[in-house]
Amino acid sequence: MNTILVALALISAFLSNSVVQAEPRYPVILVPGDGGSQLFVKLNKTSSKHFWCEKKTSGYTNIWVNIEELAAPMIYCFVDNMVLVYDNKTRKTRCPDGVDITTMGFGDTASVEWLDPSWLSHEISSVSYFYHIVEDLVSVGYKRNVSVRGAPFDFRKAPNEMGQYYKDLQKLIEDTYELNNRTKCVVIGHSMGNPVFLYFLNHQPQAWKDQYIQSFISLSGVWAGAVKTLRLFSSGDSLGVLTFWPNTVRPAQRAMPSTAFLMPNERFWGPDEAIIVTEHRNYTVKDYKDFFNDINFLDGWEMRQDTQDLIRDITPPGVRMYCVHGSDLPTPGTLVFGPGEFPDTFPKNIPDNGDGTVNMRSLLACTDWKGKQKYPVDHTVLPKAEHMEIVADLRARKYVVQVALGQL
Repeated sequence: MNTILVALALISAFLSNSVVQAEPRYPVILVPGDGGSQLFVKLNKTSSKHFWCEKKTSGYTNIWVNIEELAAPMIYCFVDNMVLVYDNKTRKTRCPDGVDITTMGFGDTASVEWLDPSWLSHEISSVSYFYHIVEDLVSVGYKRNVSVRGAPFDFRKAPNEMGQYYKDLQKLIEDTYELNNRTKCVVIGHSMGNPVFLYFLNHQPQAWKDQYIQSFISLSGVWAGAVKTLRLFSSGDSLGVLTFWPNTVRPAQRAMPSTAFLMPNERFWGPDEAIIVTEHRNYTVKDYKDFFNDINFLDGWEMRQDTQDLIRDITPPGVRMYCVHGSDLPTPGTLVFGPGEFPDTFPKNIPDNGDGTVNMRSLLACTDWKGKQKYPVDHTVLPKAEHMEIVADLRARKYVVQVALGQL
């Protein structure tokens, strides 16, 4: 009888420990990257460049990602509505007259789990985003919108235009801390979300960070920019959609301050290192003004001046840091335009090491923080983990869950 009681006690203790291990230890905040937040548009336009484009809507409808909007001829409507207008006096951008674009569901994971909010698209893996990470966290006891939450933002903007977002983000972190028994938060950033959150941390008192932030996991951090962004300014990028030319969407891509924000950092690329090669001249990080002049887009130079110093020195965040990224994938290193091709033709490229999008030197910039702040900096390289696909990579997902549960 005593043997049975002891056995039952051991089983009870084992089950009790299993439950404790499965319960969320630190609440999680998800900060998406460039293109990682759903955007919604409301129209009240008096005219349109194209007769088939809608001028008025009764409310907000999704514009990013909306698969229908990316098909010809609707792509032209998409570009006209997504483009931003730059004012070199206020040093800010705005939507065109009659266009209002915003995020929705701040704090909800749905805003960052899928790029397209339509459930019909959720069978298409290419429009999933943080979904797999959220599902993994839920499987170990987390609750959507309670212990795991999303912080979407208008990814067209750079940190200098994100004042309200940062106020909302601070409140979200503080509210999540209170909602989870005053437990510090783990923040997970992806791609551009990492420098966006770094800027936020660099402007917070250390006491606030000590109280509210348990750790910061960066996935594919674009710490020092990427050569690929220069292609958005020159030829444009088709976003993987094969039904239109890259320069179709170029006006919208050029007009985003975030594109200027993510240009290669002059501290990480040499002054004599050609990153754009044309038949008439080469361009380095010291030639940005000439580059913008030669592509006839001087607003780009103004936006670069507005954003180049926001995180230029890559100041340590002052929190426990986990840097995770891929490697060993061909990544744009030098853009090469043949005779008569610059800037309107999609360039060839001399590949660099990186994650397919971000150059290795930029991904590695976070390692400079080791020994420069009171909190540790862990660095993990996942060979062949592609820039976007890392959020679904089983290795990264396991790592994230372990950090969130306090196992790493």
